[in-house]
Amino acid sequence: MIEMLKPSGIDWIGNIPFDWPLKKIRFATTVRTEVGKYTADDVFIGLENVEGSTGRLIETESEYEEGTYDVFRKGDVLFSKLRPYLEKAFIADFDGFCTGEFVIFKGFEGDKRFLFYFLLSHGFIEIVNASTYGAKMPRASWDYIKNLHMPLPCTTEQQAIAAFLDDRCRQIDGIVADLERQVEILRQYKKAFITETVTKGLDKTATLKDSGIDWIGEMPRHWEKKRLKFLGSARNGLTYAPEDVVDEDKGTLVLRSSNIQNDRLVFDDNVYVNCRIPKEIVLQENDLLICSRNGSQALIGKCALIDEKTAGQTYGAFMCVYRSRYNKFIHYVFLSDIFSYYLGTFLTSTVNQLTNLNLYNIQIPIPMDLNEQAVIIDFLDRKCAETDDLIAEKQKAAETMRQYKKSLIYEYVTGKKRVAG
Repeated sequence: MIEMLKPSGIDWIGNIPFDWPLKKIRFATTVRTEVGKYTADDVFIGLENVEGSTGRLIETESEYEEGTYDVFRKGDVLFSKLRPYLEKAFIADFDGFCTGEFVIFKGFEGDKRFLFYFLLSHGFIEIVNASTYGAKMPRASWDYIKNLHMPLPCTTEQQAIAAFLDDRCRQIDGIVADLERQVEILRQYKKAFITETVTKGLDKTATLKDSGIDWIGEMPRHWEKKRLKFLGSARNGLTYAPEDVVDEDKGTLVLRSSNIQNDRLVFDDNVYVNCRIPKEIVLQENDLLICSRNGSQALIGKCALIDEKTAGQTYGAFMCVYRSRYNKFIHYVFLSDIFSYYLGTFLTSTVNQLTNLNLYNIQIPIPMDLNEQAVIIDFLDRKCAETDDLIAEKQKAAETMRQYKKSLIYEYVTGKKRVAG
C-alpha cells in the first residue's frame, strides 16, 4: 500500500500523512518557568548528566553550589538549548533542579516520548541550530522554538511510534555501545604495546636491569634513566586578549587543547590572533605540544608532535611545549602508561595543571643511541598506524549507526514511515 502524503509547507518537515495535523509547538505544549531553592539533598541535572545519544542520565563529578535554579517536575521533557549540545533531551521521572541551559517542556498533548523523539530528530535540531545566538556560547530560545511547527498524529499513533522507536533505538544504541567498547579495547591495546616498547625496547634478547622505579620495572641494561629537565626545555604558551582574536587570513594560529584529538593535530576549531608573539613560543617542527591546564583532569597531558606545516604558529596559555632532540621517542613515552602514572602523582581534584617543574621531574627510560631510537620510532609508527586504522573503522561504523538512528527518528516522527498495524 502506498502511503498518501501531503506537503506540510515547512521545508525541514517535508511531506506528512494526510491525517496528521500540523501545529505550532506553543499550541501543543508549554514551558515550565518555575524556580526554587536547590540544596545538597535535592537532585540536580546539568548538561553533562544527559547522554546525548540515548537521553539517559549519567553520573559525573560535577558539583553545583546551593542556590536558586530552574525546577522540573516528573513528566517534563528537558531539551538542551546550548550549542553544540542541542542533541540532548531527557524525560524526567522525578522532580528536581537543573541549569538554565534547558528548555523545560510541560503539559504536552499526547505521549511525551513522541515529543522527546521529535526534539531529537535531525530536522528539528538543524533548524534550531541555525537560530542560536551568542558569540561565546550560542543558545536557542523558547521564543523561537515555540513558533516552529510539528506534525501531531493522534495519541494512539504517537504511542505506537514512540514504542517502535524505543525498541529500534535500543538496538542501535546497543550496537554503538559495543563498537565503542571495541574502540576502548583497541586504545588500551595500543597503550600497552607502546608501554612495553618504550620500557623494554625491541630486542627480546637484551639483558635487562632494574630501573629502580616500580612503574617502569626492568629496562635494557644499556638504556639510561633520565629526568626530562636534562633532555630538553619547556615553555608555557601565549596569553592574549579577546580583542586580539582576528579572522584566519589576518593572524597567527593559536593551538589549544581542542586542536589535539586522538594524539594528532586537528584544525576543526581554530583561533587566530594579531598581537606580539615572543620568538621563543613560535612553534618548531617536532615540538611536543602538551595540554597543561584544563577544566577536565582527563585532558591534562594529551599531546601531539608539531609537523612541518604547523611550524611557525603558536600555542595558548593552557598549553606548553617541550623541545628536545629526542621528542619523537618522548612522544611515545607520553602516550604510555608511564606518563599516565606521573599525572596521577601531581594532579588533584582542585588543580588540573601540569607545571614545568612537574614536567621536568618526570623520569623516563631512554636509549641514548639515536639510531636505536629511530628503529623503535619506526616500529611504533607502523604499529600505531595499523591500530589507529582499526579504531577509525570502528568509529566510522558507530557514527554510521548514529546517523541511521537520526534518520530513523526523523522519518517516523514526520510520518514518512508509519508503524504497521
